[in-house]
Amino acid sequence: MTDTASPTPERRGGTPFGHRAAARLDRLPPSRWHRRLTLVVGIGAFFDLYEIFLGGVLAAVLAGQWHLGPTAKSWVIAAGFLGMFVGANVLSVLADRFGRRRMFLVNLAGYSLFSLLSAGAPDLSWLLPLRFLAGLGLGAELVLVDTYLAEFLPRAVRGRYIAWAYTVGFVGVPVAALLGAHLVAAHRLLGIEGWRWLLVAGALGAGFLQLMRRQLPESPRWLAVQGRGAEAERIVAGLEERVAREGGGSLPSVPETETVPERKVPLAEMFRGCYRRRTVMWWLFQVLQTVGYYGFGSLAPVVLTAKGHTVTESLLYAALSFCGYPVGSALSIPLIDRIERRTLIIASALGIAGCGLAFGFAAAPWAVVTFGFLLTVCSNVFSNAFHVYQTEIFPTGLRSSAIGIAYSLSRLTSVVLPFVALSVLSGLGAAAVFTGSAGLMLLLCLDVALLGPRTTGRSLERI
Repeated sequence: MTDTASPTPERRGGTPFGHRAAARLDRLPPSRWHRRLTLVVGIGAFFDLYEIFLGGVLAAVLAGQWHLGPTAKSWVIAAGFLGMFVGANVLSVLADRFGRRRMFLVNLAGYSLFSLLSAGAPDLSWLLPLRFLAGLGLGAELVLVDTYLAEFLPRAVRGRYIAWAYTVGFVGVPVAALLGAHLVAAHRLLGIEGWRWLLVAGALGAGFLQLMRRQLPESPRWLAVQGRGAEAERIVAGLEERVAREGGGSLPSVPETETVPERKVPLAEMFRGCYRRRTVMWWLFQVLQTVGYYGFGSLAPVVLTAKGHTVTESLLYAALSFCGYPVGSALSIPLIDRIERRTLIIASALGIAGCGLAFGFAAAPWAVVTFGFLLTVCSNVFSNAFHVYQTEIFPTGLRSSAIGIAYSLSRLTSVVLPFVALSVLSGLGAAAVFTGSAGLMLLLCLDVALLGPRTTGRSLERI
């Protein structure tokens, strides 16, 4: 997937190539190369999402095997999120300094190693720090997925292709629950407890993807910001040649009106001008969306056992509900470039609130599965819309940092969430948990409606 052509960096009208990288990438027609890139990057999202929702599976399984109380179960879920909080802050900032491709390799290597070590943990005192370190490796994965794809994909298909990447990734959610249900039912495989195989599977899969990602090129937009125009030119020129060859014709010309200088942007720019309003909006958004979105996925097995279902039944019902994640992600594909991103986020958030309330009050298995499925369908229309949206509201020079710092707040909220939610669950029941969640999603809708800019169909450099 790398390109080796090395023509001389161009100048047109006195403008260095680096200022035109974005325009040249945006005007390319979508090609097999773009689709292949989307697939390789999307597979990485699979392991991040697999790991996120694995916490609830482990908490439900280990509660019986290791005789865990409510606080210990909360830590099983929270440990990985705490690592992701630190990783999202550190690795996303490093990605703006050292490059997207390099951090892609660093984060997966760390996750693969520590997830494999977690599989051998003899008790909770070993499992929790290892889960923290595995989460540290994955902290910036989704931030990098969003940033990297947004900086390569033509603007006409940016939303749709990122949605495809997450559709691939979200297959990991029902896989984690179905594997969990199967391995818990089997108890041991080759003499090893089933839950340990869940960690081994994630580690080995991420290790294989590490080899695939070594072929990824660096983002030309990032290279241009760093003043490395010649390297950006080699990548873009090679990509143009490949796309033209695949299409069997010439490429569209580069509109002169699209030339917008790229520059390094200090992190403090997040709090100046129009970006201050966007930063405040997105920080509030990330805290609020965690409760409605990740709250269900990470807590569903525990909520269902609290309703009186067995661990095996709870994992099965959760797995069936989680099938809505890839379905919702696929459903977002035809919508995401046709409906204004901000509008789609608000509409799907209202769906999450309503279906969550129905799930919280549901008692019969058919109702639990039906409303759980509908909730996850809404969740992934919501998720894909906001993952595209966040790449569009900050400039290239601080895109990874700004998204990562905001995203880390969702991980910090995910650390606190199990302790609060499980206490409410124990004292007031599932209905109270999801009533509170619905209220917070309504606040999220107001936040986006009042403070969020319009972005659909516009160049990243013009938003």
